[in-house]
Amino acid sequence: MGTDHNLLLRNRKTTSSLILTILSALLLVVSCKNVIDRQADVRPRILRDVPAQNLAYRFEPDISLPVDFSKDESVDKFAAVQNDFNTQKRQDDALIRTVVSPDGRRVLALYGTSDEPSSAFRIDLYSSDGQFLRNIIPPTISCVFPDTVAWSPDGSYINFIAHKREVPSPSPTPLVDAVPEGSPVPSPSVAPAFAAVASFNTEQIYICNRDGYDLKPLTSREGLIYFYFAWAPDGHAMVALACKEDEWNARERQYKMPAGRPRLIEIDGSERLLDDGLTDALPVWSPDASKVATAFDTDLSIYDAATTKPTQARVPLGEKLISASVSYEQKTVVTKTEPAKNINSKSSSPTPSATPTPAQPSTPVSFNPIVRLEWPSPERLYFETAYVRIMPNEAINTFQRWHLLNLSAQAAVLK
Repeated sequence: MGTDHNLLLRNRKTTSSLILTILSALLLVVSCKNVIDRQADVRPRILRDVPAQNLAYRFEPDISLPVDFSKDESVDKFAAVQNDFNTQKRQDDALIRTVVSPDGRRVLALYGTSDEPSSAFRIDLYSSDGQFLRNIIPPTISCVFPDTVAWSPDGSYINFIAHKREVPSPSPTPLVDAVPEGSPVPSPSVAPAFAAVASFNTEQIYICNRDGYDLKPLTSREGLIYFYFAWAPDGHAMVALACKEDEWNARERQYKMPAGRPRLIEIDGSERLLDDGLTDALPVWSPDASKVATAFDTDLSIYDAATTKPTQARVPLGEKLISASVSYEQKTVVTKTEPAKNINSKSSSPTPSATPTPAQPSTPVSFNPIVRLEWPSPERLYFETAYVRIMPNEAINTFQRWHLLNLSAQAAVLK
């Protein structure tokens, strides 16, 4: 009986030990699983999903651009359309530019006429075989900024910038040029019929369908000058620049490039102001259409453009660009006697003095603001610094240098 009792006690102890071991193992598995789950939440994400404020960057100054970097559109005009303008019926119209639709089946012809200012133009729609289809622009508006005329990425829409047409008052016909009585009077040509469309004293963005119909202003803020826009690669919106008339005129008097406030514009015309500062660096889209980048002097700004909870990031690069300019000038020959062209320099012309003045530290002449951006891949944002002035006779563009911002995602716990 005593032996059986001792055996039972040993079995109970063994069973308890087994249960304790199993429970410990289960707790260890659960604990490990929680750690693994937490580690799984701290994982790299594609940059499209990373808010702008959570981007990390690495700066590379004075880089060489990739060979296939250039995206400049050919200045050659579409041959079939050019041929139509060369015929007798269109010799009075000056073909400025042609814009081919994404599917290659249609072509926009931008041309100047003798009855409008040289800065204004009109747009006609052609088929790819050179057949005229129709006039797009009604007689009440005039198009401006030919470089901005564009098709939407899917070819569904045509966009351009226009304002109210300035129609000169007709001069009275001198008696000597009056038509003699009984002479035949030429009949006016039949003009195309246009639906009524709103017009404005300042430049607005217009939109119509791929057939040139349903024309309407996409923006309608009288007093603002919209002078640039660019479609998102996926076509969900466009980024634009706009400024007030007095701001435009002030920049023009200083021979500076136009500067505007960046904003997002939806297909329905709704706008979201991205920044209240003026920039002359044309905004660019990330290739995944999730973000927009522009620059303010020597700061880069990146904005979320495809989320209901947008953020933004400001990347100050002034000190890094000054250091890069010092290194750049040490490696290259920079003419020190060249007239100061740096808008950031506050030095004035030296005055003659009998006593030599000690050398003062100065801003490198090659240190200039950011004037252009390109975003060919999500993680590589290129930008150019240069001195630019639009002089009456010749534009000045010196010290053009390209730099690179390598973008990546900061580590973050997803919730």
